[in-house]
Amino acid sequence: MINLTLALDAMGGDHGPHVTVPAAMQALKFHSTLKIILVGNETEIQKYLPQTPSTYLDRIEIIHTTEVVTMCDRPVHALRSRKNSSMRLALELVRDGKAAACVSAGNTGALMAMAKVLLKTLPGIDRPALVSCLPAMTGKPVYLLDLGANVSCDSEALFQFAIMGSVLCEAVHKKSRPKVALLNVGIEEVKGNDQVQQAGQLLQHTDQINYIGFVEGDEIYTGNVDVIVCDGFVGNITLKTSEGIAKLLVHQLKRGLKDGFFVRLLSKLIAPHIQAVLSKMNPDHYNGASLIGLRGIVVKSHGNADEAAFLQALNLAATEAKRRLPEMIKDRLESILLDINS
Repeated sequence: MINLTLALDAMGGDHGPHVTVPAAMQALKFHSTLKIILVGNETEIQKYLPQTPSTYLDRIEIIHTTEVVTMCDRPVHALRSRKNSSMRLALELVRDGKAAACVSAGNTGALMAMAKVLLKTLPGIDRPALVSCLPAMTGKPVYLLDLGANVSCDSEALFQFAIMGSVLCEAVHKKSRPKVALLNVGIEEVKGNDQVQQAGQLLQHTDQINYIGFVEGDEIYTGNVDVIVCDGFVGNITLKTSEGIAKLLVHQLKRGLKDGFFVRLLSKLIAPHIQAVLSKMNPDHYNGASLIGLRGIVVKSHGNADEAAFLQALNLAATEAKRRLPEMIKDRLESILLDINS
């Protein structure tokens, strides 16, 4: 029985169907009630389907198009000129109620522009924001937003991001009054640019948001804060830098475990523990950022994601769809905004 349908931009990202189609097959394996609509060049998609079991093929639909949004396309150009692209058609499936969520590894700016026009934002929200969970020392997830959907933000946008991040954390993790902070160059009240300063003042006067002030970059992974807010320029660089450091640490650890006979012997004895640690440090484990603030679910995967990483994005979309995340955010958001404006 099929009770959940995802629309997949099969052509998006650096690898296209080579990654997206096998990942979709894995998702069908893990989610028995899932159907996936693959949007893209049918000839290219079919190359990766010959070995697919018939039970999975019954839960696959292909919508053919040869048009693709490239990574070089400007958002406005993509919005106006890529009306038959795999990205746009996948979003239209969500708009028309034929899919519960859209997943794409394509151009972030184009995805946000199309999603905002086609799906519309929730009442009281001007811009969607990209948000993702990051690991923390406490073992609890930390939400960071925006991750690149809005390179330049004013104080009102940062304020709205803080509200959405708080509501998301509360709705998904059932956490009462999650701690919210603004990412800044210092924790002192006088630090930061005008946008961050003004956003901080707005949050200080919002009782329904548990705003704790500014945090610096070294606080992101401590777990002392549940939601960290910044503009997309800062957020994207922060995320990519963190991924680079994680890969460096994994590389150094693996190389270190090969030095010397006794070290290699010891590493074999504790291999399961080492593998668990490496898995937690692997950025692919956290692939998939939600474009929140919309009336529908959109998940953005890294453009260079491999099959395992893209599967994480599909799993995230399925989870958010099952929990009806936009409705949860909308209901909580209306309460907060009503209280703010009263």
